[in-house]
Amino acid sequence: MNKRLPIFRFSVMVFGFAFLYIPILSLIFYSFNKSRLVTVWGGFSTEWYGKLLKNEQILNAAWLSLKIAAVNATGAVVLGTLAGLALARFGKFKGRTLFSGMTTAPLVMPEVITGLSLLVLFVAMEQLLGWPQGRGVTTITIAHMTLTMAYVTVIVQSRLSTLDDSLEEAAMDLGARPAKIFFLITLPIIAPALISGWLLAFTISLDDLVIASFVSGPGSSTLPMVIFSKVRLGVSPDINALASIMVLLVTIGVVTAGVLMHRQEKRRQRDMQMAAAGK
Repeated sequence: MNKRLPIFRFSVMVFGFAFLYIPILSLIFYSFNKSRLVTVWGGFSTEWYGKLLKNEQILNAAWLSLKIAAVNATGAVVLGTLAGLALARFGKFKGRTLFSGMTTAPLVMPEVITGLSLLVLFVAMEQLLGWPQGRGVTTITIAHMTLTMAYVTVIVQSRLSTLDDSLEEAAMDLGARPAKIFFLITLPIIAPALISGWLLAFTISLDDLVIASFVSGPGSSTLPMVIFSKVRLGVSPDINALASIMVLLVTIGVVTAGVLMHRQEKRRQRDMQMAAAGK
């Protein structure tokens, strides 16, 4: 019985990974298909990659999505870090429960409700304040930031909750100001969490379709919106090529982030060992 259990677990793991990654690998494989029929192999060809690079609609949508995702991820990390720091360091302040609920509500709120409520908000703001003028890049970025900030807050709060307070207390005893403590001690320690939060916010923004559909306007179609409109008319091989490029970029980003986080963790462990040896 003990010998069969590991085999069963291994089989389940293999099946799970195969279920997730075989469709992605087949998509990459058929992106080199010469035939226009995406499910019929007609020979090896890179023709669709060349046509993809000449498709201005997809290229413009991809560039717009990347810009929105980068700005959104940066803003979400800043706001999420401040929110996580307040929840992890300021104890039981007045309104903490309400603040915590408001920062994490987007995690459980259906995207349809979030998108519709933000659309109503932007329309009301335009009528009362004259800003934002119409729906476009600005409204999409704000909407994505509202959603992804909640994820960053949870990640940063979890990391700060497990952080040893003695390092910060020792710095305060030596006369360091709170701002200096944060930038020289706290920030480097939680850097892996910030990188993870930035990548997660970037990915969610790049992948979002529902919320962007509500708060976008003419001339501000993101890449998921363009792909969805094309898929409804039938999948074309250039979409497979686009998806393959996105998979490659995401893989490079994940590997790079993993290497940076591994180096950061090794540096932190080495500093802790040196500090312990110094005692």
